[in-house]
Amino acid sequence: MFAVIQTGGKQYKVSPQEKVEIEKLPQQEGEKVVFDQVLLVQDDAGKCMVGTPYVSGATVTGTLVSQMREGKKIVFKYHSKTRYKKTKGHRQPKSVITIESITV
Repeated sequence: MFAVIQTGGKQYKVSPQEKVEIEKLPQQEGEKVVFDQVLLVQDDAGKCMVGTPYVSGATVTGTLVSQMREGKKIVFKYHSKTRYKKTKGHRQPKSVITIESITV
């Protein structure tokens, strides 16, 4: 069984007992998280339900395991012949979620 959920402007394919890194959520570690924007659900028998845009009554629940930040990404700007160079780093905040159940 798996589902496709939408959160943080992105879509993720999730299944039960799976850890997923998603965009940062405002909850604290150990709290329950419920995703109600479910785009697609497929059960173990192979039956697939596609939402328009969301599957009505479908929810995905999980537990927030940790808040973290990705590794540093370097942004380097350079213009030749003008002595211009600028270096900047960015670390994107993330949340790690353990998916517990998918209900329809």
